[in-house]
Amino acid sequence: MKHGFVKVAAAVPAVKVADVMYNVQEIERLIAMADAEHVEVVVFPELSLTGYSCQDLYRERLLLDKAEEGLLRLIDFTRKLDVIAVVGMPIEAGSLLLNCAVVIQQGCILAVVPKTYLPNYGEFYEKRWFASARDLNPTTIYLAGSPVNISAEPVVIRTSDGVGLGIEICEDVWAPIPPSNNLTMAGAEIILNLSASDELIGKHKYLRSLIAQQSARTICGYVYSSCGFGESTQDVVYGGNAMIFENGIMLVEGDRFSFQPQLQTAQIDVERLRTERRANSTFKTAQRIGHASILDAKLPLEQHPFKLERTIDPHPFIPSDNNMAETCEEILNIQTAGLAKRLVHTNCQHVVIGISGGLDSTLALLVCVRTFDKLGYDRKGIVGVTMPGFGTSDRTHDNATTLMQSLGISQMEISIAKAVKQHFEDIGHDINNHDVTYENSQARERTQILMDLSNKLSALVIGTGDLSELALGWATYNGDHMSMYGLNAGIPKTLIQYLIRYIAALPKSSAERDVLIDIVNTPISPELTPADAHGNIQQKTEDLVGPYELHDFFLYYMLRYGFSPSKIMLLAEHAFDKSYDKATIKKWLTTFCRRFFAQQFKRSCLPDGPKVGSISLSPRGDWRMPSDASSALWLHECDEL
Repeated sequence: MKHGFVKVAAAVPAVKVADVMYNVQEIERLIAMADAEHVEVVVFPELSLTGYSCQDLYRERLLLDKAEEGLLRLIDFTRKLDVIAVVGMPIEAGSLLLNCAVVIQQGCILAVVPKTYLPNYGEFYEKRWFASARDLNPTTIYLAGSPVNISAEPVVIRTSDGVGLGIEICEDVWAPIPPSNNLTMAGAEIILNLSASDELIGKHKYLRSLIAQQSARTICGYVYSSCGFGESTQDVVYGGNAMIFENGIMLVEGDRFSFQPQLQTAQIDVERLRTERRANSTFKTAQRIGHASILDAKLPLEQHPFKLERTIDPHPFIPSDNNMAETCEEILNIQTAGLAKRLVHTNCQHVVIGISGGLDSTLALLVCVRTFDKLGYDRKGIVGVTMPGFGTSDRTHDNATTLMQSLGISQMEISIAKAVKQHFEDIGHDINNHDVTYENSQARERTQILMDLSNKLSALVIGTGDLSELALGWATYNGDHMSMYGLNAGIPKTLIQYLIRYIAALPKSSAERDVLIDIVNTPISPELTPADAHGNIQQKTEDLVGPYELHDFFLYYMLRYGFSPSKIMLLAEHAFDKSYDKATIKKWLTTFCRRFFAQQFKRSCLPDGPKVGSISLSPRGDWRMPSDASSALWLHECDEL
């Protein structure tokens, strides 16, 4: 500070959602620019190390670990810099995950400030991932290798010139009693706000007014930095607001909706603020809360090599033998209840379902039959449609027709060959080119037939895709990806096999037992490319994307516990030590991570479907992830395995 002026900056860096190393590089670049311009304090947006819009990725161990690694890199970067940098990141404190601001200077962490008010409305559900500062008992955590005190009490950081800095995070300033009220009463003269505020009609005008009034009411400088281009645009857009106020007057405002990083600087006259406070306001010291004693355990004297000594079930979705029947019935009852409610709600007594002779459509059909029987509806209201195409094998076709006959439902057969050939002619596609256009055209033609039949018959189209396919994105967008009710959406492929075996063993299933067992034993395939000369299936899904038992294992441990690829690899090697070698597991784990991120856009617009177990990929209830989140962290760790 010279002559009472403090030069501050609001920085809006380029960001890639969940790509910590990229974000750190961009933050470093702006810190260097700020230091070169003799900025004394630079403020970055909320959760700037990870990107704000990571959603359920905040539950992932890898993201949290990489955020801390990113902070350690920033700490090292600032060792010879005087500028005070304030960045945002998720931080663990015991059993809590906190949305925090971290203040660093000259290679040291000066303070960690957790967010107090968490939005849980509209597009924002921060309480889903984070705890409030008010949930936190004062404690010491180890962050980037150093002990750091963290609590809910107001923290005022004093610069070497005695200027008081206070921090609040985004929603805090929208609260009836913002933390900046107490901070300024405790001596803060400049409030730094790390934010992530989306853009809505009229919102920016209100935001400017809100901050102007807050800085005027508390007679302070106010530096506001909000995330911008690069954040997920899945449902909302972030404009990249950068604003600096002094006692109600805006000193500088950034370029909203800029595609380029920004560094907006201004000089705040702290001496003037002090004069205004002495003349016009009385500030009281904020109340302080008690502290708990912290006891530290001794560090180990010697590091020992790690060996996994636990039994790891290779099929975590499969119920144990002693409760197999009970669990299978529970699953089927959940599916049945879900479909029954949808039928009753829509006053519908007809469903249309594509029957391929494969696992998924078989389970969906069996549940439809259970549901109709329970509701007292005529099974003829279930319209099973076989739609043979260029890759349909005799085995699956015969199994489909035999199963429908044994269940006593209505049957239709509509070949898609003529329509798809006409479509190829219309779009100028060579029928001998068996590429993705060749395959997906068939899947979309089948979906169109089902949808149009549903209109004709006043029926619901029942989706058959399962949880494993959703995780891998193994579905044609707006083809088999779409339906009016996704009956199998909560059930992984490995469990579907067990469910069908369970149903086949029931006494009432004697008529269809043989065909059900053959369906379970049939290679999994979309059958979108021609069979071989002997009519056998050539296109086998597990040859293309990997064994489902591996993918279901990866899915379980990634979503249920948020394990990183390295830990999943450790568990998988132990669980599948007699089935797959390390190279094979690594190959398919990499495939899983790559496809899981790349295919989120399909899951973002899934039809309704019943949740069955602890894992669901519904974008409405369980898994909220940006469609454009970066997979770089996960794939990098896979490469390092």
